[in-house]
Amino acid sequence: MEHDITKPEHRHPEKQHKPDNPIQRKPEWIRVKAPTSPEYQETRKLMRNLNLATVCEEAACPNIGECWKQKHATFMILGSTCTRACAFCNVATGIPDQLDPFEPARVAIAVQKLGLKHVVITSVDRDDLVDGGADQFVKVISEIRRLSPATTIEILTPDFKDKDGAMEVVARARPDVFNHNLETVPKLYPTIRPGARYFTSLDLLNRVKKVDPTIFTKSGLMVGLGEERMDIMQVMDDLRAADVDFLTIGQYLQPTPKHAAIARFVTPEEFKSYETLARGKGFLMVSASPLTRSSYHADSDFEKLRKAREEKLAVV
Repeated sequence: MEHDITKPEHRHPEKQHKPDNPIQRKPEWIRVKAPTSPEYQETRKLMRNLNLATVCEEAACPNIGECWKQKHATFMILGSTCTRACAFCNVATGIPDQLDPFEPARVAIAVQKLGLKHVVITSVDRDDLVDGGADQFVKVISEIRRLSPATTIEILTPDFKDKDGAMEVVARARPDVFNHNLETVPKLYPTIRPGARYFTSLDLLNRVKKVDPTIFTKSGLMVGLGEERMDIMQVMDDLRAADVDFLTIGQYLQPTPKHAAIARFVTPEEFKSYETLARGKGFLMVSASPLTRSSYHADSDFEKLRKAREEKLAVV
């Protein structure tokens, strides 16, 4: 068989020269069971049959067993190879896949077959594309609405760095939730998220509201990477200044020895404290726990988010 030169020998070729960071044993509060349910197998089969990628698999999410048992999957569009090389991420990096014109239709078919009331669509970074993949997001939103008009849509986009007008194109498609994760605190960007810029990401979230104030905005942070409590509090303030509605905070888990090391495991009590702080700062919705991820319980959280806004407007 001829070797495919477009695919790297390693999933993360840019990390191979780095020294190993031993993977620490997880504390009791963060261990999960291996996925074995029939529903998990059915969901996996559907994704393979439709040739779709999910961030649940590609990012090695610890909640995949629980979510797929309920047939809740987060779709990852624009291929499965990222043009960035973040120190925390398990998604493969290298030469990206060719843009698939049939991907939006296949995603919409999967959403319909799974009977999703709420769906989360994310993507790899596509710095190689003129629009960063914005048009593909729009097409996916359009196809889902065509086949499943009652389904609410949450998108988790890249930062669209240096892609003028890309965010605006996606926002004008009016997703119900526009999510973009800051991922970590500003001082850790050079080592954890070197291809991104903190204020670029923050500005993107701020500009979404200027395009359409009715769109819910959302962002997420990982903890346990070496940040301090005051760093997290400052990010909360920055997000509220950008009128972000929903904040998620979860424990960073190291995918391989070549990824960034875990500085520490944050306790459930600390997560509860972060949740209390964030609610006090005015977020409509907060999800903070060791296993919280951007799309974890996204369907039920969306209902809570919508209800929180209704209650807030009723008071005003």
